[in-house]
Amino acid sequence: MEVANHIILIVAVLVTFAIFASVLSSRIGAPVLLVFLGLGMLAGEDGLGGIHFSDFKVAYLIGSVALALILFDGGSRTRRDAFQQAGAPALILATAGVVFTALITGVATHYLLGLEWVEAMLLGTIVGSTDAAAVFSLLHLKGLRLKQRVAATLEVESGINDPMAIFLTLILVQVAASGESLQHALAHPLPLLWDFAWQLVGGVIFGVVGGQIVLRAVNRLQLSAGLYPILACALALVVFATTQAAGASGFLAIYLVGYRLGNNAHRATAEIARFLDGMAWLSQIGLFLMMGLLVTPSRLLPILLPALAISAVLMLVARPVAVALCIWPFKFTREEGGFISWVGLRGAVPIFLAMIPVMSGLHNAYVIFAVAYVVVLTSLIAQGWTVPRIARMAGLELPPRPSPRARVELGLPAGVGRSVIAYTVDPMSIMALRRPRRLPLPPGTEILSVMREGQVRTLQPGDGFNGGDLVMLLTEPDALPSLDRLFGARKARPKAKGIGPVDFTLDAEANAGEVAEMYGFMVTPHERGLSLAGLMQARLGREIEVGQRIRAGSVELVAIALDAERGPSKVGLDLDPPPPQSAMTLLRLRANEIRNSVREMFLS
Repeated sequence: MEVANHIILIVAVLVTFAIFASVLSSRIGAPVLLVFLGLGMLAGEDGLGGIHFSDFKVAYLIGSVALALILFDGGSRTRRDAFQQAGAPALILATAGVVFTALITGVATHYLLGLEWVEAMLLGTIVGSTDAAAVFSLLHLKGLRLKQRVAATLEVESGINDPMAIFLTLILVQVAASGESLQHALAHPLPLLWDFAWQLVGGVIFGVVGGQIVLRAVNRLQLSAGLYPILACALALVVFATTQAAGASGFLAIYLVGYRLGNNAHRATAEIARFLDGMAWLSQIGLFLMMGLLVTPSRLLPILLPALAISAVLMLVARPVAVALCIWPFKFTREEGGFISWVGLRGAVPIFLAMIPVMSGLHNAYVIFAVAYVVVLTSLIAQGWTVPRIARMAGLELPPRPSPRARVELGLPAGVGRSVIAYTVDPMSIMALRRPRRLPLPPGTEILSVMREGQVRTLQPGDGFNGGDLVMLLTEPDALPSLDRLFGARKARPKAKGIGPVDFTLDAEANAGEVAEMYGFMVTPHERGLSLAGLMQARLGREIEVGQRIRAGSVELVAIALDAERGPSKVGLDLDPPPPQSAMTLLRLRANEIRNSVREMFLS
């Protein structure tokens, strides 16, 4: 009884410290997963906590469930257009890319550590796949906004590359445990190819069928609202375990179950989304704390230098070569390819896979585990810490949307396809600055009611919104980004002589279509493929000067800086320009200007 209480106390204290540490990490820019891992090491055998934990079987069980839930949440966040934009390059990266990375890293491991070829290739395979937890954390939890095609490629690749890494790891562990050579195993490739095909195809079949079952169960069962998230997670784990028992990839299956659930209308949408977000956080905290407890830092010292060299080969040679070979048919720019290769984040998956050789009793299993651990630490420090900066240097980062002060989603019956959303108006938002008739509400959005000072009010045509008003709207899910922009607080708008106020400064080479989708303004189909500089050139049709503006729906683009040869190099985005003036108003202003000029001429 006393031991159980101590375990509960230790776990609760570690999770609490991890949450507080994550707040501190966001202020200094450290990857939050690195903080969780470091806190686990600090509480471990060589740290201040002195906790001894070395049960790899328990760790493997906990890691399986945690990774499954992280992938379930990640699949629910992956939008359908991500597969449409990046399905092909992500699939090649998730299969051939893992093989290329494993081969190059395995060769380096053989010569740096002197391991046998089977063990060296096993280590290369273990660290060969990107980690879903690390990538989803970077793309969703840190608020980093990238060009859509790049973000979609990284997101889908990390979600579907586990089957290849797990398959290769299991095959190489079997070869190493049997004592046969790698050449002998490769001499009979048909059984290996069949196993891999079933891992991939079986995972897809179970994921698609299981996703449909989960969706129908959520939509058809009449339950208390709090039970829908539990039902969704329980059924998803049933699909995961069933798929694993059938010898296919349960990780791919549960990712596809989440994708199916997240891209279709269903009951309790808001409740399930919030529950999955909390479960993903708890899974990541628990997983990385456990990984930190599992390692003994003093045992890493003997292999630290060769492990760092292997990590350098992985980040600077193996991953870039694999990415270059896999994405060259898809016309990514050099900056995009370089960024994709740098965001080959390693996290929980390599450590999780490195447990398999230990549990199988391989001769150099602990060496493989220790090297994988160093690779993960190096990746989180070198890559995770620098990704936002590299994105800005490569011109791939898009400015963040203003975040709403408060947003509450109320679910409607499944199949309606619309939601009731309640926002609290921020005093610094566009909603508080514009009259209702000037608000660029997304299509299909209606204002249902406004509550002010505890009373429901009916807005008249000339009335505006005040800070603190609670506005209830009927809208479609695709309109939420535009509504977040309208209700979100904006920073103080800088002003410059001859330019006027702007909300964001963008690279003029940014794609006009992507920026238009993000900020809710209209461009023609022909203009969608243009850069912002090209859009301004096409609209103005003449040489552009600093301060010149073009109107695009409810926003204005303004030239902030010019390049002597290419035109605008920086373009400002004004989200709240003055309303366009009528022709009569412009004529009246021009007449006043002429009258004042004539008067001044006669007076002088």
